[in-house]
Amino acid sequence: MRYLLILFLVCFFQETFCQDPEFSQYYAAPLYLNPAFTGTSSDHRFIANYRNQWPNIARGYVTTALSYDYNLSQANSGIGFLVTMDQAGTAGMKSSQFNFLYSYRVVVDNKWVIASGLSFGYAFRTIDFNRLVFGDQLQFDSKAQVPSDDPALYNLGMSSYFDFNSGILAYNKTFWLGFAASHLNKPNRSLLNQEATLPIKTTIHGGIRIPLNRSLKTVREAVLAPSFVYKRQGNFDQLDIGAHFLYEPIVVGLWYRGIPIQQEVADNLSHDAVVVILGFQLPHLEVLYSYDFTVSKLGSISGGSHEIALKYKLVIDRPSRVKRKEKLIPCPTFTHNR
Repeated sequence: MRYLLILFLVCFFQETFCQDPEFSQYYAAPLYLNPAFTGTSSDHRFIANYRNQWPNIARGYVTTALSYDYNLSQANSGIGFLVTMDQAGTAGMKSSQFNFLYSYRVVVDNKWVIASGLSFGYAFRTIDFNRLVFGDQLQFDSKAQVPSDDPALYNLGMSSYFDFNSGILAYNKTFWLGFAASHLNKPNRSLLNQEATLPIKTTIHGGIRIPLNRSLKTVREAVLAPSFVYKRQGNFDQLDIGAHFLYEPIVVGLWYRGIPIQQEVADNLSHDAVVVILGFQLPHLEVLYSYDFTVSKLGSISGGSHEIALKYKLVIDRPSRVKRKEKLIPCPTFTHNR
């Protein structure tokens, strides 16, 4: 039965859905969410994201993202690099992608900023042939190393492809709204020399930053930041909605993932998870941990999902003329901008 599950997972990932991995802490992976976020930090920004989803189900999904971006303030631009690595199932299906990102910002009336971003990527997709079990091997002892004559074995190979993404972002000191479109070239990432097109993914996201102690003379800052992200890819759509609460240096958050008004339909989840976030934020370092409590039919058998995000900002002194200009383009997140 275990091998049938492996075969099912391989076919599932290869032919049926072809969807992107996602992070519950989507604003802790800003370049992955929308390339228009590139350079919205004050200086050099390094981010590492790790997600282990459904660890109790055939090793589930393990996704890692590493990013770096820099604010070219004098050119109203930002540049960045993003590396994502994803592994799914006991068959060791791996995907790796390398992206270069660029954004350009326009300040409107010294209050609003409009940023547009582009992301150019190249990806590789492989599978561990030694972990696969084919139909003509099921009649033998599972522990025996019996060669397979299945023609599919000889069609398997590595897939590589280009990927192109874009996005736009509008924000001021308290509000932000963005739109992103990924896989605009609909790349084919089949491992069987067949058609396995990655559908275009569209994302709408936004939020508001509400200071809670603006009138109080206190060293600690308190902020409530409700936000949302809606994603659609092929026949699949998903809504994440919730809020961060910051009381320096502690950060907590609560999120719901699902579409309550939508009934359970094929290829979709109307009620997926409740996400709890806990962490701390220092002037140059931010550490966040989240756990997804699965509320779909998978229930506790999935093992939930664990996610860790690390963010480090390397601030370099600049001339005062540039610093005054930077005040017009704060980073649109729940945290404050130093």
